[in-house]
Amino acid sequence: MTISELPVVRIIDDNDVIRESLVFLLEEEDGWIVKAYRDAEEFLDNDDFEQAGCILLDIRMPKMSGLELQQYLINISIDIPIVFLSGHADVAMAIHALKRGALDLLQKPVDDEVLIAALHSAVEKDIKRRNEEAKIESLEQKYALLTQREKEVVMLAAQGLMNKVIADKLGISERTAQTHRGVACRKLNAKTSVDLLRVLQTLGLESTGLDDTKTISQ
Repeated sequence: MTISELPVVRIIDDNDVIRESLVFLLEEEDGWIVKAYRDAEEFLDNDDFEQAGCILLDIRMPKMSGLELQQYLINISIDIPIVFLSGHADVAMAIHALKRGALDLLQKPVDDEVLIAALHSAVEKDIKRRNEEAKIESLEQKYALLTQREKEVVMLAAQGLMNKVIADKLGISERTAQTHRGVACRKLNAKTSVDLLRVLQTLGLESTGLDDTKTISQ
């Protein structure tokens, strides 16, 4: 993993002493980059949101509060995990933050190990989400390369139907059905009917029922 690929822990806190202390602590931890911002506006102006990671966010800040920033990020579809850190949070604030998707709300002063564990959990969640999104995007690109006939064959093959049945349903020869099936499966990197079904399910396309033993060679 290169430096540019390392996840980023983004600290947003208007208290200079606390912010610098957090930077010092977290930069000692291997496996991520630490960026610090004095308020929400500086964060929004300078962070590109592209690298995986998380946000360590103070709740009470001037101009835009942590909760307001959380809602703003939701509104613009930025899904970076948030761990709140505050010395002033009450139960209502905690419930509000967690209902909107925050992973944790920690009270200042926080135990170093508790904080680092929470941030590792948030970073891992973001990496997993981004990997899943990349997988879906890759499948979408592969599926887009299929012809309309190949898509029709895939939809039927994912139901566990043999080539002869697929051919009858589409009004084509069995050999043609087999050819379309083989080409489509190579494009999708699929080997069995189960693989095809999983592709369709991942893409949110409807298909039902299959026999796990049926392979592309049928």
